Amino acid sequence: MRKPPLKLETLTVNQRLGILKDVWESLSSTPENIPLTHEQRAELDRRLDEVDADDTTGVPWDQVVRRIRRRKR
Repeated sequence: MRKPPLKLETLTVNQRLGILKDVWESLSSTPENIPLTHEQRAELDRRLDEVDADDTTGVPWDQVVRRIRRRKR
């Protein structure tokens, strides 16, 4: 027995956003299962290569914590 199709247009915006949130959370729990296009894979590889090539990318954690603690004073 098939379920009748969900008529999204009959739902409120909040209900549709709730469904969207649920779907996103279910997908994000296993990101390795989400297929990427060739272009997406190439862009991710390009960005990783850029990070690997630039030693100045990022800030060490201990520096971040020190900055935060100084701001609180």
